Amino acid sequence: MTEKMGLIAGGGSFPLLFAAEAKKAGREVFVVALNDITPKEIEQYAVETRWFRLGSIGGPIDFLKECGVKKALMVGSVPHVSIFGGIIPDLRAAKLLLKLRDKKAKAIFAAISEEFSSDGIELVSTATLLEHLLVKPGVLAGKKPDSDTLKTAAYGWRAAKTLSALDIGLTVVLRDQAVVAAEGMEGTDACIRRAGEILKRLGKGNALTVVKVARPGQDMRFDLPVAGAKTLRTMAAAGATTLVLEAGKTLILGMEEFLAAAKETGITILGADNTTFPQ
Repeated sequence: MTEKMGLIAGGGSFPLLFAAEAKKAGREVFVVALNDITPKEIEQYAVETRWFRLGSIGGPIDFLKECGVKKALMVGSVPHVSIFGGIIPDLRAAKLLLKLRDKKAKAIFAAISEEFSSDGIELVSTATLLEHLLVKPGVLAGKKPDSDTLKTAAYGWRAAKTLSALDIGLTVVLRDQAVVAAEGMEGTDACIRRAGEILKRLGKGNALTVVKVARPGQDMRFDLPVAGAKTLRTMAAAGATTLVLEAGKTLILGMEEFLAAAKETGITILGADNTTFPQ
């Protein structure tokens, strides 16, 4: 029997990447799409797609149950600004929001997982079928970082881990062991652009280092760090020369394009973990 997979799809290329891989692997994909967020192209990979407004939980669960789905995953971006308005929750979502101890991503995702689980739907790792796109340890592209760059990266690793532990952001941008910009709700690329603008105003040179990590104890089902060619081009425009990504917990969206962009921009990419930069 063909395995049925549920896909709760946000924005960006990540949902399309998973759906294409799932279809290629012979899975039947049933998509919960979000109005004005999920790419319309997702429908070409799905057995069935049903559209919902952001904030619906009861409807998506009922849809996946009707389709006989037992396993599902959540991938893609949802604008953080939604936290402050624009969400019209259904009754089930409203009850869930009332039970939240806070509105941090970890608490929200854990509560959503419990809701799906109570109806017999298991939320699985967002790296399902995409394990080959997880960053591996070592230099992925470019030249080996020199000792000064590694010192900056090590400091950035500790800073990014502290930031992510507080559920603020996953990325810091540095120069010479000084944090130029830290990611908030704006996202990685906007953080990198801001760092470039700060150095430009100060009249300083380039050679920025970008460090992106997973949260301590990262739940592989939710909000995995991702990187793609767009980030590398944003880095090049901002004057960044080195990208450090957490190995085993960061997904590359479009590996061939990513490595081609690295070659084109001359950016060094390093896969790292806690053995690379001991705490």
